[in-house]
Amino acid sequence: MKARALGVTQTRPLGHAFTLIELLVVIAILALLAALLLPALARAKDSGRKAACISNLRQIGLAVHGYAQDNDGKMPYGPNAPPFSHPADFYPSTGSPTSLLSLRSGAPVALGLLLKDHLAQTPKVLFCPGSDQTVDAEAELAKVGTNQAQCSYYYRHGGVTQLFYTPPIEPESLRLVNPGHNRNGTPIRALAIDSQFRCSFTVAAYNVKPRTHHQQRLADILYVDGSVASRPNRDARFTVDLRNNADLYNAFNRILEVLEQADIE
Repeated sequence: MKARALGVTQTRPLGHAFTLIELLVVIAILALLAALLLPALARAKDSGRKAACISNLRQIGLAVHGYAQDNDGKMPYGPNAPPFSHPADFYPSTGSPTSLLSLRSGAPVALGLLLKDHLAQTPKVLFCPGSDQTVDAEAELAKVGTNQAQCSYYYRHGGVTQLFYTPPIEPESLRLVNPGHNRNGTPIRALAIDSQFRCSFTVAAYNVKPRTHHQQRLADILYVDGSVASRPNRDARFTVDLRNNADLYNAFNRILEVLEQADIE
């Protein structure tokens, strides 16, 4: 009564302030939820990149088949390797398996031969979205015509592994209808595959750098018939490990071994 007479109104607290313990509990719950959700989000992101890579390879397969229809049934091949003049030349042998799009002269090579007509509108399909290194696709594509450029995929370019060697005639393996057999006597099936290339950093001066994809857990493969499959990289079966610089001389043989493994996957 006295309080009312004095005009004083009593009010109840609107809420209850968090204690320090309650705040810590909330933070712990949020951290737990984040720990549970982040791996799932990462897996979803990886799955999306794998799906995009598979889509890229399917488009490359369609382009290779379109090229063959325009070239007497032959897949992209050539040009002839120029005289070897520098360690940064990644094309010392005509028909060697390669990820190049163009030579140091700028001349298109291997899958780069598709850029003029068959991939002119979608050139970025030559770059895997699951790259483990930062790759500027536009910058690489801009080199075609002026300098050496690389894409994300090893391409079976004729099966040659000898250094400084140009076959006297085009290999029979260039025909999509009947690509023949590999060195193990197994029918050739794989045309292109994610590059899983490891090397030492001492050769970076020659622009030889690691180029791996999908955290080296898997490799996506384009087959002769245009189908694409994703295969686990168990026991690093699809990895070309050249961290010992002495092994660089055997690089093309190792790359072809990866494609030969893909033939039976």
